Amino acid sequence: MNQSTTLDIRPGADQTRAFRDALGRFATGVTVVTCASAAGPVGITANSFTSVSLDPPLVLWSIARSSSRFAAFASAPAFAIHVLGVEERDLAARFTRGGAGFDGLDWSFDAAGTPVIAGTLARFDCRLHAAHDGGDHLILIGAVGTASLREGAPLVFAQGHFGQFAR
Repeated sequence: MNQSTTLDIRPGADQTRAFRDALGRFATGVTVVTCASAAGPVGITANSFTSVSLDPPLVLWSIARSSSRFAAFASAPAFAIHVLGVEERDLAARFTRGGAGFDGLDWSFDAAGTPVIAGTLARFDCRLHAAHDGGDHLILIGAVGTASLREGAPLVFAQGHFGQFAR
């Protein structure tokens, strides 16, 4: 398909791949979201993060209902969203399906008992504010208690690939 060709899609079961490809045209940042569970710390790489409100400070992300980690996040009273820097691509891979997760990773608990990873580009420590049905996803809105940041460039995800923003 060249730049002047447009493919019209009617989202549905027979168009799932094409719809995902269309969504992939929107570049996003990359996060690792963590929470505590009865089985130990849980984390997942997500690109569904966005700000909702400055006053009160609210952010959101969503998790697929089909995720093996869904139950842990759906019942967690608190979670931390770690925004990754361009040099943290390996950290993103740790929390994808089949990744090493917390095994061998330096991490700690924050004051709310949420597992956190130090040194990421930014981190938002959240208490669950609301959860909303989002079709095959659950939308989780967090009330930000604390936020931290450092200098650096963000890791970006678009069209199925990690990269960075060029100025």
